[in-house]
Amino acid sequence: MSQTKVEAPFVENNQPFRNFCINGDMKFNQRGNSSVTGLGAGGAHYLVDRTRTYSVTTAGRYTISQETDVPSGLGFTNSLKMQCTTADTSIAAGELTLIQHRMEGQFLQSIAKGTSSAKQLTVSFYAKANEARVHSLEVKDEDNTRHCSKLFTTTTDWKRHVLTFPADTTGALDNDNAQSISLNFFMHAGSTYTGGTLQSGSFAAISNGNRAAGIGSIMASTDNNFFITGLQMELGDAATDFEFVPHDVQLRRCQRYCFVNHLYSGVGATGAVGSGQCNSTTRADIPYHFPTTMRSIPTVSVSDATKLRVQHAGSVTALSSFSGEGDGTNGSFHTVMLYCTVSSGLTAGRGVNLIHNNAAVTITCDSEL
Repeated sequence: MSQTKVEAPFVENNQPFRNFCINGDMKFNQRGNSSVTGLGAGGAHYLVDRTRTYSVTTAGRYTISQETDVPSGLGFTNSLKMQCTTADTSIAAGELTLIQHRMEGQFLQSIAKGTSSAKQLTVSFYAKANEARVHSLEVKDEDNTRHCSKLFTTTTDWKRHVLTFPADTTGALDNDNAQSISLNFFMHAGSTYTGGTLQSGSFAAISNGNRAAGIGSIMASTDNNFFITGLQMELGDAATDFEFVPHDVQLRRCQRYCFVNHLYSGVGATGAVGSGQCNSTTRADIPYHFPTTMRSIPTVSVSDATKLRVQHAGSVTALSSFSGEGDGTNGSFHTVMLYCTVSSGLTAGRGVNLIHNNAAVTITCDSEL
């Protein structure tokens, strides 16, 4: 796996952040959705930055939403909520629903995992639910397929949970830009994941049945919900106060994995996206710069290419197609080239602008783990 040159999202003013989790206070939501509904059929879904849900096909369904219901007086403004919308009372063996936070290996080297100096990890978070219900948190070593899990019980009021995981002297984490550790909150699981004995005392090679033994299910009733905020993973055997990172710094850290540019309507007849030049009579190439170094060459998408225009020689021409290609030279992911195709009328070598036609459109650069 390739290693990237990074702008140290875990260091500010030469001081490392205590919290390995990014956006653990669930504040940033670049994708801009207040909720995502009808989930559970399978796959991964993001709402707030850096924390996602993941499901292996379930009969139940759920909604995730960004909420303002938070622990009082602690400085939090947002939480992530999961709400069951279709119950699943007959759980198939392979069903699975997680809330998941994933982390890059090169930012986890201070854990010294796989060495005689390996450190303990403490994960803390604030949670509440509609009832007392048991869930598990798994720290999963993706590089070496090892794990350790702990149970916790929700309450109907906000409560801080503190779970300490032992040092693991087996299996070093890769020092690269790929996923190395996942924090997996098991919200719902079938016997494939619950049929054994919880692997809680030490890290061990993964046996699926030992990952979530003893948990309840959020899918048991449409009354069921789960709120979480203040997610923090740090070195040592004790939890410190949640680390609030300056707004601009935390946004930049989020944008390493996903950069969403919302081009809103109502800002005049047109709004500029970028400038470039015509490659041919039907294509304009527009360099598109990121606010920070992205984790890898991103996948670029646009919500509606028909709302973008190429402005050239006094004319404005609608796009017929749109694509993006990254430049990974020297592992430094700062820019993509937007290829904007029109039917005709451009002049090769002439300068152009990419604009939006006074309509809301979103350009998303996705470099998630």
